[in-house]
Amino acid sequence: MNTIQVIESIAINPDIRKGRPYILGTTLTVADVAIAKIYHGLDVDGIADWYGLALPQVYAALAYYYDHKDEIDLQIRDQIRRAETFKEKRVGSENAFLS
Repeated sequence: MNTIQVIESIAINPDIRKGRPYILGTTLTVADVAIAKIYHGLDVDGIADWYGLALPQVYAALAYYYDHKDEIDLQIRDQIRRAETFKEKRVGSENAFLS
């Protein structure tokens, strides 16, 4: 007998994390996990340890990422752009606290 099992660890709710896909039971987005792997070079064990996740949660997030790579990459680029804009406004402007 063949059995199909669906692991539902990723959710999307417009009221949580601005509608970005996140890991159920956490506030972590799929993009957070993808950033840890791609930009910080963490392996699945490292991601699990860093964020306090179970391995199935990490694998589910990465599977979702690779299934929706273009969409999540766009979210990551937007997140980086917003961080750079915030940094420029807070650190590099004449209104910065440290100037």
